[in-house]
Amino acid sequence: MSTQPTTPLTSTEVPPVIQADGLQKAYGEVLALRDATFTIGRGEIVGFAGDNGAGKSTLMSLIAGATTHTGGTLRVDGVERRSTTPEEARRDGIEMVYQDLAMCENLNVYENIFLGRELTSRVGGVRRLLHTRMRERAHELLERLGLELTSVLDPVSSLSGGQRQMVAICRATAFDPKLIIMDEPTSALSVAAGRPLLELIRRLPEQGTAVMMVSHRLSDMLDTSRRIYVVRHGEVTDEVVAAQTSELELLHLMEGRPEAAAVPVAS
Repeated sequence: MSTQPTTPLTSTEVPPVIQADGLQKAYGEVLALRDATFTIGRGEIVGFAGDNGAGKSTLMSLIAGATTHTGGTLRVDGVERRSTTPEEARRDGIEMVYQDLAMCENLNVYENIFLGRELTSRVGGVRRLLHTRMRERAHELLERLGLELTSVLDPVSSLSGGQRQMVAICRATAFDPKLIIMDEPTSALSVAAGRPLLELIRRLPEQGTAVMMVSHRLSDMLDTSRRIYVVRHGEVTDEVVAAQTSELELLHLMEGRPEAAAVPVAS
């Protein structure tokens, strides 16, 4: 049974964090994104499944402000976005945790959390870094997320892969974002090492943060997401309820065989 994208249960008074209608992205004559219609509600974890080259990376870059769509509409908090930059997307409350984490291994935990957005004060005509305040704030963030590290003074190079991912998520939550985009958060981790990370992702909606999760580990999306969109050949073709879907059914939809995946649509 083919499942068409639908709108999630969202208050009519509060627009979703992200609403895309017929989104397109062309690179010259190449249409990387043909038709993407989807929503991400407030405090909701939404998965995006698709094979390599399906268009998932293009979707993430559009929402994160790294590129601009060439067709359709993209609304953030109900306001149409025509073009933006990653800095403007951050000001809109959108953060992204990249697959490679984009961390400086020679810096410690709190320095990475505030990298590029350091807390400062002005003394005379000179700006000085507020190291004590950043350390305190880093402790607060780790405690709020339920993370345990030896010290925020630990160099990132001394941390395990799972701990580095958690620091990256901690950095993304430092400025109370509305949406965090997760690009393959568990790809470099074993199943066991990934469990604490997935538990952390599940807790983010408790703080009012929505999550866009892109992963080739379908089981991870099924365990954490409320809904999952299927992206194929540059189109968002299907939307399913994660709790009522299996990995096999998702694979059938990713392969373009909806008749083999009798799953209920999201509502």
